[in-house]
Amino acid sequence: MKTSLIFLFTLIISISTIIEKNLFAQDAGEISDEILIELYDGARVADVVDGLATVGYIDVGVMDPTMAPLWKDVQRMSHRISGIAVTVRYGPTNRPKHPGADLTDPANYNVYRQWRGMWYNQLSPEPFHDYIKPGTVLVIDNEGVNDAGSTGSKNIMEWTNRGMVGLVSKGGVRDIDEIILQRNPVYTNYYDRGRGERIGRNEILDVQRPVVVGGVTVYPGDVIVADADGVVVVPRRVAVRVGQIAYQELVDDIAGRRALYEELGFEFDDTVRIREAPEDFFRRLGLPADPNQ
Repeated sequence: MKTSLIFLFTLIISISTIIEKNLFAQDAGEISDEILIELYDGARVADVVDGLATVGYIDVGVMDPTMAPLWKDVQRMSHRISGIAVTVRYGPTNRPKHPGADLTDPANYNVYRQWRGMWYNQLSPEPFHDYIKPGTVLVIDNEGVNDAGSTGSKNIMEWTNRGMVGLVSKGGVRDIDEIILQRNPVYTNYYDRGRGERIGRNEILDVQRPVVVGGVTVYPGDVIVADADGVVVVPRRVAVRVGQIAYQELVDDIAGRRALYEELGFEFDDTVRIREAPEDFFRRLGLPADPNQ
């Protein structure tokens, strides 16, 4: 009897292992960022959400509707983003919010400058800077950071210069007029924006660790897609199949809408641009020609 139970237990473990390997066959280590970036280039949130549902992830990864674009470009769709998550977490400080001197006294100006420099260099720096590369979507969790503007018009340009394609932030965005003028794609809760500096308000807590933004857990390396429909996070382990299904749906939608454009006399735009056939596209990327086989 004991031998039979051990055999049965071993069999269950073996079956579970096989199932798990099949479910998570597309683990992060097997697909490069570059392939995922190309696979999701031009992806729409709606198609990605449908792709997630197809693999069993219904209502998983879809951020709260308050996470919306700061601006929209409905001609070139340049507000849309897709890329690989680099994650950051800031938190409200539990330290004194002043350096222990009367800063209204001009004589204490140097005290203020030293305190300010210490805060930016030691307590609230940007150690995620070196993780940013072409195709990065920076995801910032800054829950309750005392009206701090962790993102402004200058540092977002620095991140963009390193290859960042867009920012998804719980809040804490300031210099919004300039960010819109600069056409930096940002998705945030507008009503949770920040106005002040980080000094005396927040501290860096984590870099490249899981964060929660818009009610969704985001892991480093997850795929982020955002447009006027909102923000969706694709877990890395299913990113290949979801991306392929989303691409198939996009191509089908383009074919149908393009036919209606022609029938109605609409001028063709980029949203109905003919794309590479799915099978050819997938083979070129070294992926299965049919994600559902």
